[in-house]
Amino acid sequence: MATTRDLLPFLCMFGSALAVYKQWIPDTNFENATNWDKGSVPCGSDQVVFPAQGKVAVYVETAHTLAGMSLPVDGEFILASGAGFSVGEGQDPGCGAGVTTQFKEFDSLKWFDPALWKAASSVDDLQKGSYLFFVHEESVPCHQDDVVFRDASSFRVDVSGNQNTVSVKSVSVLRQKFSSNSDFSQFMTSTLGKLLFHGSSSLRVDEPSCKDHTGCECGNSGNRERICANVECSHLDCKKPLRPVGHCCDVCGAIVTIQFSTSFNLDSYRQRLQHLFLALPKYKSIQMAASKVPKTHRLLGVIPYETSHDIQVVLLDQNTGSESGVLAEALARDILKDVQDQGSHLGIDSADFHASSGASGSDVAGMSGGDVAGIVLGILALVTFLAVIVIAYHRGLVRMPRLPSLSRWKKDNEIDELGGPIDHGFDNPMFEKSQALPEIPGLYGTDSLNGITLTHSGVHFVNPVYDETDFNA
Repeated sequence: MATTRDLLPFLCMFGSALAVYKQWIPDTNFENATNWDKGSVPCGSDQVVFPAQGKVAVYVETAHTLAGMSLPVDGEFILASGAGFSVGEGQDPGCGAGVTTQFKEFDSLKWFDPALWKAASSVDDLQKGSYLFFVHEESVPCHQDDVVFRDASSFRVDVSGNQNTVSVKSVSVLRQKFSSNSDFSQFMTSTLGKLLFHGSSSLRVDEPSCKDHTGCECGNSGNRERICANVECSHLDCKKPLRPVGHCCDVCGAIVTIQFSTSFNLDSYRQRLQHLFLALPKYKSIQMAASKVPKTHRLLGVIPYETSHDIQVVLLDQNTGSESGVLAEALARDILKDVQDQGSHLGIDSADFHASSGASGSDVAGMSGGDVAGIVLGILALVTFLAVIVIAYHRGLVRMPRLPSLSRWKKDNEIDELGGPIDHGFDNPMFEKSQALPEIPGLYGTDSLNGITLTHSGVHFVNPVYDETDFNA
């Protein structure tokens, strides 16, 4: 049995060559019963009506006999080998009573509708139904994706976006693969190209494949509003729903956030998770989306100063009610344990997870380099700010607010609770300051001292208020 360590070289070689193919689902084929208002393909007794002002290309795979057909002003049939139309005489016994059936209009089908695409790691996987799960923004073709329209198929898609062009790596349509924009531009100006693609933006096929083995951003964030306008969110049963980056709705499950080094390989890691965990019977119902997402670092949690990238692994399970998200949380814990054991070999610095139950995992490798750098920059910015304030104060550019003086405080304290001055009673000249004493000649001067006499019999002094009195000690 192969061990985890034995799988690493194989997964790295296998994942490095992987690409992502996005295939358009709807078609305008004649033989597709859902394209007719009666829900069935017209037969020999039926009258067929195409909207008069509709513009559509219709792929016809076989020969058909009809009672009659009304064609649009602008349209085109793409006939496979042996396909065609003929008008029948009388009623077709195998068709029943003839009816008038109308072909549906397709101008409302949008390129930026996530529900109209399916993704796989190869064209063979598209044919086998081995689809990949992505968040809403990445369900629509990313800049580095290969776009596939089925060979025996016609379609009509509105490529209107927020930019003048919608860029992808390549487009395959009607057994032709366009990787050069010059060739594709010629096709787009043809009558058939104008029937297949329409809208305010033009489709361009000059984007290179992703050369960064740690992953590339999808590039659809500029059309997020258009994408989410086509998404209807469902009711959730979990305690604390999560909103993954690039997703339009809250989800029940778990999100694993990974900080990585330059040796990390996103494709091989996606395959690793698929082989080690999602292949297990207990996790087969889990949907997993792994992608590189931007992360904005903010000074003091407010001012953005740096943008880095994390790997986001979204895990969703099919359980509902009280069990909603429980299985996804269990897988998230297994992934964190795997990172703790093998992270250094996988190019993973640290990882954490958040679950819709409210649980979260601790960082398995401590702070990442970006977090440490953010803290250091925050401290340096604070010190610089204080130094600028001090320099500006010394130069007189900044004035500090004046504090009330002690004397003013004392003076304020002389005011009673009614707002008036405190009543201290009457002045006592014996205990007040000398400056407050009245200037009475002879009271404190030399003449007053002459009124006090020391004798053998006692002390004699003159009291200016009363007559001279003799007190014998």
